Amino acid sequence: MKKTRLIPRLDIKGPNLIKGVHLEGLRVIGDPQEHARRYYEQGADELLYVDVVASLYGRNSLHEIVRHAAQDVFVPLTVTGGIRSVDDVRAILRSGADKIGINTAATKRPELVREVARKFGSQCMVLSIEAKRVAPGRWEAYTDNGRERTGLDVVDWAQRGVELGAGEILLTSIDREGTREGFDLQLLAAVSRVVSVPLIASGGMGRLEDVARAVNEGAADAVAMADMLHYKRHTLGEIRAASRAAGLNVRNV
Repeated sequence: MKKTRLIPRLDIKGPNLIKGVHLEGLRVIGDPQEHARRYYEQGADELLYVDVVASLYGRNSLHEIVRHAAQDVFVPLTVTGGIRSVDDVRAILRSGADKIGINTAATKRPELVREVARKFGSQCMVLSIEAKRVAPGRWEAYTDNGRERTGLDVVDWAQRGVELGAGEILLTSIDREGTREGFDLQLLAAVSRVVSVPLIASGGMGRLEDVARAVNEGAADAVAMADMLHYKRHTLGEIRAASRAAGLNVRNV
């Protein structure tokens, strides 16, 4: 049975950890370093850092935050937001990241996915997709933190991204993000049917049972969570215990 990974998601704006709803109305939560350390101590399998304003400014500003995290957090770090070139990827990896998520730049120039995969390996290249439902059973890929339409069908784009070399997909439901209503299981299932790489579900976790539903009904390989952890509604230990009780194969901590 495949292992299910539990991944705290840290959305960053400047020096602050923030949280929004539908990727909007961002509120400051606190110091990302303190939260990262706590989640690591609670047994996080990985950490996901998202620079939520990077695309607006045309650069990723997480280098220092990632550099500090890599000194006392010893699990894989994925960094996404504002990464536009092979040089950007190299700089973030040198800061201590293990994997890179690319959204906006990949939708504008899909060849970048192939270039990053060839240079650093597919395992390093995460295709980040922000999905918004546009019709029953249909989703459009958005960029710039859910602000800009791309015209790309999410399922087709996920399939193409994997063909180009993406080794993992981070799939965020804009409709569910921050709502605590559970993951968009239809969206997850639609994408998981057409790709052979690991799929990270993001956006909507509200209850302990949502992890098992994402895995069993959406065929997700990992679950990213923010609100539940940031507001201390549950610890990673409680989430892990509930997931194990539901029959999932989660790492022993």
